[in-house]
Amino acid sequence: MKMIAHNPKDGVYAATPDYVHAMEVCRPDRFLFVSGTMGLDGNGAAGADLETQLRLIWSNLSRILAEARMTSDNIVRLTSYLRHASYVEANQKARLLALGGRPVPTTAIVVETLRDDWLVEIEVIAAA
Repeated sequence: MKMIAHNPKDGVYAATPDYVHAMEVCRPDRFLFVSGTMGLDGNGAAGADLETQLRLIWSNLSRILAEARMTSDNIVRLTSYLRHASYVEANQKARLLALGGRPVPTTAIVVETLRDDWLVEIEVIAAA
């Protein structure tokens, strides 16, 4: 499988180093659509703070991807749902760390989560 980033140089705002406008996925054999994943531990308890929840989210995503014989290298699209706009920077740092700095098409949305202690939820699409 080959991935090609598409970032037009004119007629649209510039992409940033951690963001691409579009990712072309050439000849994938499989797609994996992952539900919104939260910062919950194995017992379903939310992490005590934003940093803990982000670590749990990426740990949970790693485990879900591994079940499908994939890793974070297979993520081709990511959407973050943030309870508060001030979480943007911490979420970005966690994403960059988890993806090894590899940019993918992303969207971050500020929402009211179903429970007050759920601070972030992330859903991904992966391809192999």
